[in-house]
Amino acid sequence: MKTPPSVPLHKSKRIILVEDDRDFRESLVESLLLAGFNVTGVASALEFYQNIAMQDYLLAILDLGLPDQSGFVLAEYIRNNTDMRIIVLTAQSSLDSRITAYQSGADNYLLKPIDFSELEASIDSILGRLDQKLSKKHEKKKAEPTAKQEKARWTLIRSDMTLRTPKNDTIKLSLKEFDLIEMLASSPKTVVSRQDILKTLDYKDNKYGNRSLDALIHRLRQKGGANYRLPVKTVHGSGYSFSAPTTIV
Repeated sequence: MKTPPSVPLHKSKRIILVEDDRDFRESLVESLLLAGFNVTGVASALEFYQNIAMQDYLLAILDLGLPDQSGFVLAEYIRNNTDMRIIVLTAQSSLDSRITAYQSGADNYLLKPIDFSELEASIDSILGRLDQKLSKKHEKKKAEPTAKQEKARWTLIRSDMTLRTPKNDTIKLSLKEFDLIEMLASSPKTVVSRQDILKTLDYKDNKYGNRSLDALIHRLRQKGGANYRLPVKTVHGSGYSFSAPTTIV
């Protein structure tokens, strides 16, 4: 069945909701379906794994207090093994939970009770921005390497949101990680202010937003592994810069 013209394209893409509270899960699934989303609701991590083995999903909405596995562990699995985006929807309001969720790969962290319009806006934002990035794959050809390119060059690949090291190792990026690297690498060796970064990443300019940005930077720097440390340079009192030559394709 084709998506009705009145329903945005990204709303035809599949979402999985992992929530053990049956009444809340069924209510949220019904609201999402009425809003035009293609959504499946499951009650546990086990049901989640069973479903993704049979069907691809673009976005996961996770409760943290699941009966069989921590939502943080589930988020890490999603980040490391799939291309799904992650929204955490939980009653856990502590700063530690927020930071751990973002470190585990969450793209957004929402608190219960949730106004449905806020959840819908978050889904629209994440899937809409993903649509824009994927469409660039068809608009631009990959840049061909030239003899003038510097040897120690990083490559940011829009089509699959990965970062390639100078040794040709591939680092998979979350949506916010990609947005940050793209912003910095677009003006290499130029300092980008924290305020501009917070605005681009949809973080509020308060202690929670700044702590989330710090956690994101820390996670990125760990992804280079033993061979390469990502050249995200802190300029104290100003912001950040990408200190290595980079090709964006």
